[in-house]
Amino acid sequence: MVPHPTDKWQAPAMDTPGPNSPDFPDNADNADGSPNADGAVPTTAGSSAQQPGRLRVALVGAGPWARLAHGPGLAAAAEIELVGVWARRPEAAAELAGTLACAAVASYDELLDSVDALAFCVPPDTQAELALPAARAGKHLFLDKPVALDPGLADELAAECAAQSVASVVFFTDRFVPATRDWLAGVAQTGGWLGGWMRWLSSLQEPGNPFGASPWRHQFGGLWDTGPHALSNLISTLGPIERIRATGGAGDLVHLVLTHSGGPTSTVTLSQFVPPAAAGYETVVWGEAGFATMPQRPDGAEPELVRLAVGEWAAAARGGVPHPVDVQYGARITRLLATAAAELGR
Repeated sequence: MVPHPTDKWQAPAMDTPGPNSPDFPDNADNADGSPNADGAVPTTAGSSAQQPGRLRVALVGAGPWARLAHGPGLAAAAEIELVGVWARRPEAAAELAGTLACAAVASYDELLDSVDALAFCVPPDTQAELALPAARAGKHLFLDKPVALDPGLADELAAECAAQSVASVVFFTDRFVPATRDWLAGVAQTGGWLGGWMRWLSSLQEPGNPFGASPWRHQFGGLWDTGPHALSNLISTLGPIERIRATGGAGDLVHLVLTHSGGPTSTVTLSQFVPPAAAGYETVVWGEAGFATMPQRPDGAEPELVRLAVGEWAAAARGGVPHPVDVQYGARITRLLATAAAELGR
């Protein structure tokens, strides 16, 4: 097995890791900015026991995702102490803080002075703006995807985190689903994959959808919202991306063609606003062994997945070993998405 500086995060060892393997070595210096493909469960994650030296963490944001996923997940994580919530709407921060049994903090500066780490659940342009001063102050960062909409800001944040030894995790949801991790390990062990695809069609316009009123999702569409998941899933199975090409369709519909290191190719189809009957989600790889379809995410599992990810983030902060899906990984995916957006003229 090829040794890797993040071995403590890896799945059970495979005999011959390669571009199709979650154990594939880091490709941080690839000309296209493609991230490495490793990722697995650390031995310390998910512990229910209280641990000494817990991180004091505050949540930034109080919107639907903060209420549905990040807030409950942070509150349930034994490895950290959730001490506060800050949002640009004080009334929303106060309401969420009340449900999480922590304090609503009056200002962002006050927040920075009172915690070891921050978890962000805000639009990506706001996230980059707020995370940069936090990184400069040495605060560990739990980030949402995409890291930023501007690849320059994403790179600046990644550089600041490296300079300040800031531990970071970007919440690429599928990378924390236990069944998906098992599937990725099986895909890596099987090998011989030649291609794949991801299709994610959503219907945010449906009445009652909690994200239907999200301005940034309406403005930037599926490329920037679900596109990060698509690239992460296909990199994890087929290896680093050497080339990305994009074609647009009606509304926010986008088709991507990806060329991976070593020869595999894959496609991505994304939209946030399709007719409800067409909505669906699928990641598939194909090759010498036939087809392999990634398991569906369990319904309602998001708080538990956040809890697991937060445990791994806390372990990275304690141990000083970068997590495989950290801000460096997220910044590379932002660069790939920006390349596609430029080709689309969006």
